[in-house]
Formats: sequence, C-alpha cells, structure tokens
Amino acid sequence: MNHRVKNWLTAYAVAAVIFAVLDAVWILGVANPLYRSTIGGLLAEKTNFVAAVLFYVIFVAGMVHFGVRPNSTDLTLRQRIAGAALFGFFTYATWALTGLAVLRDFPALVAVTDILWGAAACSIVTWLTAGILRRRLASRVP
Repeated sequence: MNHRVKNWLTAYAVAAVIFAVLDAVWILGVANPLYRSTIGGLLAEKTNFVAAVLFYVIFVAGMVHFGVRPNSTDLTLRQRIAGAALFGFFTYATWALTGLAVLRDFPALVAVTDILWGAAACSIVTWLTAGILRRRLASRVP
C-alpha cells in the first residue's frame, strides 16, 4: 500500500472514531431531546441502522477529504479546519434547509441547530484528527 493511501486510511480511521464518540454525545445529550420535543411526529419508531452506517461512512470520507486532507502537507491547521467547517456547514444546511422547505411544521430552531452542529462537529473532528496525526500530516511523501 502506498504512503498516500495509508495516510488517508489512517486519517479516516482516526476521524471516524472521534466523530462516532462526538456525535453519540451530541445525539444523546442534545439532538435526541430537541428532536423529540420539536419534531417527534416525524421520527421513525426504529432507527434505520443501514442508512445511519452509510451516512457515517460517507460523511467521514467527506471530512477527511475536505478537512483533514492528510496528503496536503502544505496546509495550515487553520486551512484544514476552515475546509472542515465549510463542509459541515454545507452538508448539514442541505438537510436542515430541505427539511425547513418541505416538511410541515419543521422548526427553524432544529434547522439552525443542525447547521451549527455540522460546522462545529467537522471543525472539532478535523482539529483533533490533525493534532493526533500532526507528524504524519507534515511529512512529505518519500
């Protein structure tokens, strides 16, 4: 396996673990109570775990590609975090604003909260991942 692929997969694994923990805390502590109290009637009785896993697999790949960028050794931490924040903002805004546009009684509070969470979560995950992989992110491909 070449160095670039190994860098990317390592960054993916680290980001995936961090995001899973961070998002679990978010879902249990903030999102679940907020969703139940504001859009409870829209929620499914059971979570579709296949869809949830697919979301995490795809979303973490996006965070690594647009935020961590493990093979871009010339980027500053600020540039990585800015890319991640924008990725989180745009992706969560897509979901939240679509919900606001097409779902009856979808609250603006949920939309705004989710958009802010997307930007913050991606920024935090990228910051922590980049910190853990600091040496790897700064090294040139041999």
